[in-house]
Amino acid sequence: MSAPHPFTIHNFRAYWLARLSNTLAQMAMVIVIGWQVYDIARQTMSIRDAAFQLGWIGVAQFVPLLLLSLVAGLVADRVDRRWIARGAVALEAACALLLAWLTYHGAITLPWLFFVAALLGVARAFAGPALQALAPNLVPIAVLPAAIAMSSIAWQAGSVLGPAMGGYLYAANQWLPYAVSAGLFGLGFVMLTLIKPVERKQMTGTRNPWAQMVDGLAYVRRNRLVLGAISLDLFAVLLGGATAMLPIYARDILQIGADGLGHLRAAPAAGAVLVAIWFAWKPLTNDVGVKMLWSVAAFGAATAMFGLSAPLLLPYLGTAAIGSDFAPAVLVALVSLFVVGATDMVSVYVRQSLIQLHTPDDMRGRVGAVSTLFVSGSNELGEARSGFLAAAVGPVVAVVGGGIAAILVTAWWARLFPELGRARTFAPPETLEFTSIKETTI
Repeated sequence: MSAPHPFTIHNFRAYWLARLSNTLAQMAMVIVIGWQVYDIARQTMSIRDAAFQLGWIGVAQFVPLLLLSLVAGLVADRVDRRWIARGAVALEAACALLLAWLTYHGAITLPWLFFVAALLGVARAFAGPALQALAPNLVPIAVLPAAIAMSSIAWQAGSVLGPAMGGYLYAANQWLPYAVSAGLFGLGFVMLTLIKPVERKQMTGTRNPWAQMVDGLAYVRRNRLVLGAISLDLFAVLLGGATAMLPIYARDILQIGADGLGHLRAAPAAGAVLVAIWFAWKPLTNDVGVKMLWSVAAFGAATAMFGLSAPLLLPYLGTAAIGSDFAPAVLVALVSLFVVGATDMVSVYVRQSLIQLHTPDDMRGRVGAVSTLFVSGSNELGEARSGFLAAAVGPVVAVVGGGIAAILVTAWWARLFPELGRARTFAPPETLEFTSIKETTI
């Protein structure tokens, strides 16, 4: 008898809808916050000084994650993960409502945007480990690989569709993306309340909380496959991520405005969704590690091509290369971002499946916290790196150099972690165990 599809299980359906709606709302807010920071800064600052502000908004989101991730991971292994996720989503909904109210009344300022960005970092620090660790508790073991794949698809689809949605809504009305995000967070909260109590393996031992938190780092360090997968994403996106530069490209380089910002974010969304649909129909079954490495290298190459979209064509076509949705440089940028989204979906799908299937349940909260810290570090610190580097050498050099760096990191990681290349399937070891050690040095 074949295993049931995850969507036939009530708890997983509610979880999947919550994950999708929450990620859509989160990412819509992130892109709009970035646009507003840059737009407000440009009213009184140069391009480079405004780009510097984009760097600081990344730092504001990352610092809470840095300070709270290990605590959040331990909490996710000790407390009902459903309630942790519900509390985090409620905080995110409050942030969205606050920004909607401030924008509607014309009271939005840089300090408010930085304050809310930090609050969102707090919420994400707790939501990430709880939601990642909750998914495997909702389905039978035979359904777990498919459930992890579907959960990855929900996160990735939301992470690339959300910013596109935010850009288009902002073009229609500046307060609208925040209001819609608040509604999506509300939907996610309701879905989380519909998840019934689930059985899970409880933590054992009487060691002090700090030692238990460090166990998550120790497990990641000991499991080289998990460490390689997480750290590859950290450095590739930290160096090659170009998300923070999209407002600069839309406003000042491609000159396509807020509407164009939505187009730029829709392009990777389209690539990722198409790949997600393909995986839902025909999941990866062989050479998963090699395919992840190639996808990250292609991500870097596509990022570099996006960065060069205008500089390559402006010398030949002049201003005709930019300024409209169908201008040649804009089309090159959109195709490049489409490939960025498609290749990123491959990487996320493989990485999340490997991490979840190679981690014991009573460690998933803490390992998920490490993963969240690394992924968020790559995203938020990547935005900071982009903003600061753009302020120093210009946005084009920052994007192109980052893409090339991502390619070099991938080649280095293939040699540093041969376990990645040897990962033929997602199949985990027959028994996953982790024995806490009394003294651990990281």
